[in-house]
Amino acid sequence: MTRDDLAEMLADQTPACGPAREALLSGGTFTVWDSLIPANRHFGVYRRRLRTARRRGVATLGLTETVGILEQAADEPLRIGLISTADRAWGFMLFLDAAATTVLACARGGRVRPEDD
Repeated sequence: MTRDDLAEMLADQTPACGPAREALLSGGTFTVWDSLIPANRHFGVYRRRLRTARRRGVATLGLTETVGILEQAADEPLRIGLISTADRAWGFMLFLDAAATTVLACARGGRVRPEDD
């Protein structure tokens, strides 16, 4: 998969897809793993992350929508990917179909490294 292929797959699935596409096209790095994991296994993990973020008052982008999409996907096998901004300040988790031809969901997580003071 090329950078341009992935950028084309990032549409409006979640509010994080646009910023992820911008990060990718602005020199960010990306990885898509080969392993397939059922969506329902991701659902439990990301539902907990969403609850924790809400409890701590941490802003998220696209995480609520991603959790809903993962719940709907049930036991469908998914690939996961990651886009990191060029400065590595932000990471975007990607959930793709088994063939890695469609991005189903995208969420921005917390900072990859703390801000420099």
